[in-house]
Amino acid sequence: MNDDSYGIRLPDTAEGRNSASMLVKRMYARRGYSGSRHVLDEHNRVTLTATDKGEVVGTVTIGIDSELGLMADELFKDILDEHRARGARLCECTKLAFDLSERSRVPLANVFHLALIYARDLYDCTDVVIEINPRHRRFYERMLGFRQQGELKINPRVNAPAYLMHLSLDYVSEQVERLGGTFDTPAGSAERSLYPYFFSPREERGIINRLLRMDEHHISS
Repeated sequence: MNDDSYGIRLPDTAEGRNSASMLVKRMYARRGYSGSRHVLDEHNRVTLTATDKGEVVGTVTIGIDSELGLMADELFKDILDEHRARGARLCECTKLAFDLSERSRVPLANVFHLALIYARDLYDCTDVVIEINPRHRRFYERMLGFRQQGELKINPRVNAPAYLMHLSLDYVSEQVERLGGTFDTPAGSAERSLYPYFFSPREERGIINRLLRMDEHHISS
C-alpha cells in the first residue's frame, strides 16, 4: 500500500526497525516519558510503520495475548482477566507514535486500521486495549470509540500516569462498514472520528485476502 511518497510497511530490516524505535523514543522524550524496559515475546508482536518519501512518520505495534500475557497485565491484570474469562481474545496497541497534523490523519488511520486487521483477521482477536496518558484519553474516546476501564495508575515503564482503554473489534468493523473510506463525518454529526479515514469496506476485504494469502504462503514455505 504505497505510492511514490507514502507507504505502510512491516519494518523487516534493522534500519527500518531502528527508524521506528527512534521515532518512538523521540516522541516519548518530547512528552517527558522514560523509555520502556519491559520485553515480551516478539513473535506475538507486529510493528507497522508509515513512511513519507522514505522517512518514518508514524508507527504502532500490536501485541497478541499469549501465555506470557500482555504489557498491560503489569497494571491491569484483574480487568484483562475479566475479559479473558468471558472468552475474549485480547490484543494491545503499544508504541503508537505520530506527529499529529491534518496531513497525518490518513496515515494514522491507515496504520491503525491495518494493525487491527492483523489482530482480528490473522489472530482472531475480539478486543483491543491500550494504556494511555490522561491527556490523550479524549482523543481515543472521540476518534476511535475507546472506553476507559479501571482507575488511573502510574505506569513504571514510562514513569507516567496511565488509563486502560478498551475497544471491541466488532465496533471497529461496524464503523468501517458505515464510514470507512468516506473521508467525511455523517451529515448532522458533531463528533470527530478517524473511521472515515480508515480503508473502505471493499479495500479492507482486499487487504484481508492479500494478508491471508501471504500467511498461507509463509506457512507452506
